Amino acid sequence: MIWLLAACASADHPLDFDDAVDSRCVSNSSWIACEYESTTLHTDYVRDTRRDVHWQVPLGEPPADGWPVVILFQGSLYSGELSWTAQRDGPWGMWHQGELVRELLDTGYAVLAPEAHLDGDTWWDTNVTLWELAWTKSPDHALMVSLFDAIEGDTFGHLDPDRLFATGISSGGYMTSRMAVSYPEHFRALAIQSGSYATCSGRMCNVKRLDESHPPTLFLHGDRDRIVPRRTMSRYAEDLEDQGTDCRVVRHEDVRHQWLSVAPSEIPDWFDRYL
Repeated sequence: MIWLLAACASADHPLDFDDAVDSRCVSNSSWIACEYESTTLHTDYVRDTRRDVHWQVPLGEPPADGWPVVILFQGSLYSGELSWTAQRDGPWGMWHQGELVRELLDTGYAVLAPEAHLDGDTWWDTNVTLWELAWTKSPDHALMVSLFDAIEGDTFGHLDPDRLFATGISSGGYMTSRMAVSYPEHFRALAIQSGSYATCSGRMCNVKRLDESHPPTLFLHGDRDRIVPRRTMSRYAEDLEDQGTDCRVVRHEDVRHQWLSVAPSEIPDWFDRYL
């Protein structure tokens, strides 16, 4: 199913996808909106067998091996479907997430935004006590297995399963770290916004021994973040640096728990290094 989000604009600031000649997205002074499709995946988890993935590929013909892929993980209570439209004065700096989606698509990355439980109205399993020690039995692990299979099977168009990247904010940042902990062989690089290590949660954070297979990781964080304190991210980044894993930290002293304004440039540039 294809969704067009131009209807979100006001009469005074219309958006029209017919005007978007070189992009999947359109914008005005108040809104960014991107075309996307939605696909339901069936997992093998007994009580959570259906998950929606909202996705889009760049305009034009894909490379011979397929488009590189960015998996975008939602934050808590903020559906993955909301990744495709953003209002300038929206919460959590989501305008910059909208800019990020546009920049990724415009520069040649497919974007997949899977939903967390209950149509995205919850959070990811990665730091839930029940699952953090038994990850392979979790609903979100079943989702990831189905998602990897769907990428290889061209469910979302012609994608390159050997060029996967991940990013996300808050709970989605922790879930991005989970990709390094549980599926490092799948990912070339990661970008964590306002998050930390996979099993951390807010002020409670114990960064466990890291493996050398951990993908290169970019961290973006506001110094005034009280939901995910900066110190929890800093410990994680320092441990990666100490073991020789390529990493970079981008901070903003006046920002709280939200996307940084530089995310739309920093994240694609980081991923480009590892294409």
